[in-house]
Amino acid sequence: MYDYVIVGAGSAGCVLANRLSEDPDVSVLLIEAGGPDTNELVHLPAAFSALYRSAQDWDHSTIYEPYANDRRVYLPRGRVLGGSSSINAMVYIRGNPIDYDGWGPGWTWDEMLPYFKRAEDNERGESEFHGAGGPLSVSEGRSRNPLAQAFIDCALDRGLPANEDFNDGSQDGIGWYQVTERNGARCSAAVAYLHPVMSRPNLTVETHVHALSILFEGERAVGVVGARLSEMVVNRAEREVIVCCGTYNTPQLLMLSGIGRPDELAELQIEPVAESPEMGLNLHDHPNMGAVWGIDEEISLFGALNEENLALFEGEGRGPLTSNIAEAGGFIRSRDDLEAPDIQFHFAPARFQSEGLVPGDGHGFAVGACVLAPKSRGFVALGSPDPTAKPLILHNYLQHPDDVASAVAGVRECIEICQSGKLRELSTGMLIGPDSLSEEDIEAHCRQRLQTLYHPVGTCRMGDAPTSVVDRELKVRGADGLRLVDASVMPTVPRGNTNAPVIALAERAADLIRGEVPVGAQTELSQIET
Repeated sequence: MYDYVIVGAGSAGCVLANRLSEDPDVSVLLIEAGGPDTNELVHLPAAFSALYRSAQDWDHSTIYEPYANDRRVYLPRGRVLGGSSSINAMVYIRGNPIDYDGWGPGWTWDEMLPYFKRAEDNERGESEFHGAGGPLSVSEGRSRNPLAQAFIDCALDRGLPANEDFNDGSQDGIGWYQVTERNGARCSAAVAYLHPVMSRPNLTVETHVHALSILFEGERAVGVVGARLSEMVVNRAEREVIVCCGTYNTPQLLMLSGIGRPDELAELQIEPVAESPEMGLNLHDHPNMGAVWGIDEEISLFGALNEENLALFEGEGRGPLTSNIAEAGGFIRSRDDLEAPDIQFHFAPARFQSEGLVPGDGHGFAVGACVLAPKSRGFVALGSPDPTAKPLILHNYLQHPDDVASAVAGVRECIEICQSGKLRELSTGMLIGPDSLSEEDIEAHCRQRLQTLYHPVGTCRMGDAPTSVVDRELKVRGADGLRLVDASVMPTVPRGNTNAPVIALAERAADLIRGEVPVGAQTELSQIET
């Protein structure tokens, strides 16, 4: 018996394990389906795509996407301590203030900013918009490849503004990304929040435990049934079960446990516990499209994993292996009448192609444009009552014409940037891209080459409506003692990379669980311990 059982040791789960176990009188169990983060590649920033389809990856994929030429899109998700923060590209972006203001009371930009700051130990020091001394290291990239600098220069030459801080509430412009690295190595949520407190006697961390279902007594969640290899294990929770399994796996676990639409559950012979009309719906993500160029000059990251660079990384925390690949980028608006950016660029000084599953075979660079405020919606559903089966995932990428318009405009702009100035001089030609810059050819390219930018949200959205899966305290409607804390509860995806928002969300959730924040009330900076 524990006070809290947390399912999933990803970004949110690691935060909650740390914060809830700060009280020595509270017992916390954190269970993770994957293993410990002992694989050396986890901590080597430039090697993140080498973890795809490994033991550290859930290796999800969509079913056939009807608006992306019926392709199945690969969806990596972390299955290891730290979750996806252990296999991501480490870009630290909070999103736009209007994103959070759209979430409603309790979750506005002004209310979330203190939690971003509490989490953060920014290399730039403390300021109005940044924190210092928090668990999560946020630093300048140490690679700074000349190709990335050339991309910034070419974009500025085209008249796009420079932006030195994408996280102060003003996103528009081009520049270097800050990253979640510490001394050049990955600073995952496990490194930041979990490893420093593993010795607490009131915190238990169990790996290789796959949650099969939530245990209910009536409508109250009282524990979690899991499997450790062939052994069935049951862990009971006195206060709450907190599910932090992510946008795909959280609704799957809840549906397996009897929370969802009764007719669908009955078809799979799952006994209903609570009706949840929106369970698994509202799925959306940042679709990413772009192009790849070759170069002759040996200045990209191709061949960077060698003994010399490895020694530089291990000895000094410097060199090309500290690269997060997506070193530079920025935010633009495809139309003047937009209230915030609708496109984000990620520039890689490498041939990042084939969804990251196939290594580049020579020197080059790639740039992607993602749709920041997608209107297309998909779902997560059960295809089987077997809890070890993968969920059915359909994003409906590029279903909405506004998403297509943003994608076409973004791809056109990134190609025009990369075919100008220094990058034009370096390039030996486009290797992957549209046949021309006509709207028809760019759209065809987008539908054929689209991939995820790894930011799925929304399948258990919070809200005031009685049909929303969780309320503003992240409590599951229709069930007692059950709370969800991960990207699945986000009503809409923030404009940018989602790891920092998930960590801030979990920081606030910890205070909600401990009863330290009045729901819906504005939270002053002075009220929060930093």
